[in-house]
Amino acid sequence: QVQLVESGGGLVQPGGSLRLSCAASRSRFSILDMGWYRQAPGKQRELVASKTSGGSTNYADSVKGRFTISRDNAKNTVYLQMNSLKPEDTAVYYCNAKYLAVEYWGQGTQVTVSS
Repeated sequence: QVQLVESGGGLVQPGGSLRLSCAASRSRFSILDMGWYRQAPGKQRELVASKTSGGSTNYADSVKGRFTISRDNAKNTVYLQMNSLKPEDTAVYYCNAKYLAVEYWGQGTQVTVSS
């Protein structure tokens, strides 16, 4: 069992930045594939960024060049640095962890981009 706790969401103006954090309650965090998803009202949950246990990264086209996913295995934490935020980035952001065929979700953190 893996528990994921997100933090760092909030209200930011367009063009601003936020950094989301996700702390995992697992001693062997390094073996997990980690990702960030988001879900806007009335839309399906979508992948934003992922970083595998081997270090490979993947980004949604809509966030490439603006968002950066990173992980600190010593702190059991994955981050999502979000720059140049746009109103369309407004959503609940969820942390995701995968190991083999099992995946875990955090409770989500709200990000609102508005002037």
